[in-house]
Amino acid sequence: MEKLTTVGSVRFKVREARAQGHTIGFVPTMGALHEGHLSLIRQAKADGGTVVVSVFVNPTQFNDPKDLEKYPRDLARDAALCEEAGADLLFAPEASEVYPEGYAAKVLVEGPLTRLLEGYFRPGHFDGVTTVVAKLFNMVQPDRAYFGEKDWQQLQVVKKMVRDLDMPVTVVPGPTVREPDGLAMSSRNVRLSEEGRKKAKVVPYLLDTAQDLLDSASREMLTDQGPVLRQWLMTLLESNAPDAKADYIAVVDPDTLFDVDEITDRALVTVAVHIDGVRLIDNRIIVRR
Repeated sequence: MEKLTTVGSVRFKVREARAQGHTIGFVPTMGALHEGHLSLIRQAKADGGTVVVSVFVNPTQFNDPKDLEKYPRDLARDAALCEEAGADLLFAPEASEVYPEGYAAKVLVEGPLTRLLEGYFRPGHFDGVTTVVAKLFNMVQPDRAYFGEKDWQQLQVVKKMVRDLDMPVTVVPGPTVREPDGLAMSSRNVRLSEEGRKKAKVVPYLLDTAQDLLDSASREMLTDQGPVLRQWLMTLLESNAPDAKADYIAVVDPDTLFDVDEITDRALVTVAVHIDGVRLIDNRIIVRR
């Protein structure tokens, strides 16, 4: 595996790979790699061609400077994990390479998709995401790009950007990878204290319970299933983790992220919860049976 730090070098290596008949699979990350990232790298490897992984902690998608400062960084560890998972190229640029002096452009996806949920609680976050992903796509020029479903809203935003701008990239989703107790793997998990880690189990518990609650609401022939589920899940959070703070617990359409009332087919239950000062997000698809 080769480590690259400049746009010119990654483009040169991608041209070389294409000259050999390879397609390009790309896994963009912010480092602090865990099994969720590695599963995407392995998926890209299984799909064939040359696999490029980027490690770049993007400052423009942090609306809280303290959050950026606390973000874990260990490039040597990340590089070893990338190589073990099958990456061919590791692209780890400095911020000055991605945003050179005088940089003033943005790529925006406007509308409800970026204003709801994460967009509401993290103003400007998705502007940073779409700008850096568009830039990385231009730098790496991949055929396929891999994103985890844990960040469901981000996945939908990237898919819309690609579709609206006719980018020649296939966005490939990867399933959420979980710890043995069900907690979604996340770079933020390392910031949880031992006690906080125990409390965090309430997040997958809420999602595991959501399907049963929908089944119960259906049996009782309740028409406002979405609002009922939200209230039941909020009550469960308050009773199981009284000191946790929820930014949102939402039952939404998986594609538009609009709140749903009656669930006729499927819905996405998505949550953002603060546990001991660490913000955790997760989601689960539930279906009407």
